Amino acid sequence: MPSFDVIVIGGGVNGLACAARLAGKGRKVLLLEAGAVPGGGAGERDFAPGYRAPALAHLTQGLDARVLHGMGLARHGLAFDPVATTVLAGQAAPMVVQGGQTSGPDAAAFAALHAKLSAFARVLAPFRADKPPRLVAEGQPWGRLLRQGLAIRGLGRDDFRELLRMVLINVHDVAEDELTDDRLKGLLAFDATLGAWLGPRSPNSLILYLDRLSRGEGPLWPRGGMGALARAMAAAATAAGVALRCDARVESIFTEGDRAVGVRLVSGEEIRAGLVVSAINPRTTFRALVGPRALDAGFFRRTGHIRSRGAAAKLHLALTGLPDFRGGDPASRLVIAPSSEAVEAAFNPVKYGEVPKAPVMEVILPTAREADWAPAGHHVLSAIVQYAPHAPMAGLEAARSELLENTLAVLEAQAPGLRGRIAHAELLMPQDIEARFGMVGGNWHHGELAVEQMLFNRPLPQAAGYATPLPGLWLAGAGSHPGGGINGAAGWNAAGAILEARA
Repeated sequence: MPSFDVIVIGGGVNGLACAARLAGKGRKVLLLEAGAVPGGGAGERDFAPGYRAPALAHLTQGLDARVLHGMGLARHGLAFDPVATTVLAGQAAPMVVQGGQTSGPDAAAFAALHAKLSAFARVLAPFRADKPPRLVAEGQPWGRLLRQGLAIRGLGRDDFRELLRMVLINVHDVAEDELTDDRLKGLLAFDATLGAWLGPRSPNSLILYLDRLSRGEGPLWPRGGMGALARAMAAAATAAGVALRCDARVESIFTEGDRAVGVRLVSGEEIRAGLVVSAINPRTTFRALVGPRALDAGFFRRTGHIRSRGAAAKLHLALTGLPDFRGGDPASRLVIAPSSEAVEAAFNPVKYGEVPKAPVMEVILPTAREADWAPAGHHVLSAIVQYAPHAPMAGLEAARSELLENTLAVLEAQAPGLRGRIAHAELLMPQDIEARFGMVGGNWHHGELAVEQMLFNRPLPQAAGYATPLPGLWLAGAGSHPGGGINGAAGWNAAGAILEARA
């Protein structure tokens, strides 16, 4: 007899959300996390003696409301603070942006554009909260189709046409058409391409900005840091009845007949269950844990073609004092992306395995909110640096050194004297992110978030509804619809699909 009804592999945000929802419905659930603590990319770590930084993600655009309320995370101490964005460019004074509000000659145009794009994002939101639609209606619940269809029909004819036009174009063209201030164009381009293997001129890049807006009106900082979010979710999952085991790396998923029936840990321990749910990368799931013998040859071959190129690096600096970003609020999100052209120029070299001369980046100073993350009077800087090659032509260490130097030059230009305050620097390249967090290619969505890998194509058409071609095996991670981003929607949706199927 199986020891558990369900085994969930991967204790990140999606794995925790999936496990908690299933346990809340009476399933006996075991959650296996390879690391020492749950959370995956949502956590923190000491990167130098006395200095702590967010492990990977350092903000969230917004946790899925169903996860937040369904898991009762407020009861477990989770609270968020909104974070304003400060745009830094050249010698100009910092520009503060909060939602659609800003200052300057483009304030009205930016507010109007933000309102229009937010309206389109709200139309797309129902698609995030459900299994991806199939290309045909046969076999789909009509209530689901009606909900999704009504959201689009509610736009009206003109707005619907405008939505279709915008979905198919790039964010650079939208910025050029609607705005005159290069700083706002740069912010729009940066936010659309953050974490993506795309530049602002890439086709369909605007859809990623709409996806970002559909996740919520962030960015948000969990009080206590990203690890506080993971700890609250782990506490809620445990309270729901989930058995959580850390330092429990899965070596393989084993089958009997044509069905997944359990997992084997690297220790050799075997654990059986009625269902196995993988909240880790789908390529790793199918190619490393399952293997070709248990899968159709054609499907197995296609799993190797899931694109998962990461293009972002993560910088941590231990600082002996607080840097001054031209008077910008140190508790805000600092974006250095002077223009849409600057974002595109940073992307171009990465296509050829080279390092950008002037990377663009998102910077936060977590110690402006969490003083105990550094010695008294000292600070920590955390930055997501775009772009970084996953397979650098010059080799990993040479590329790391070059990108670090170029990044520090950009930071020094915006915060003079910063270099003199650096006590320790750490730059994680996409290869490091892959090795440390199990994210294939260093891509934090567990597969590129691009039009051809979204909805019913995510991660592949045969596994787009969370069920896989291998009976007994389901997917629940960021590599499934609707993607990642410290949101939990994929895990919550997967649990709903399992419950709906009475699997």
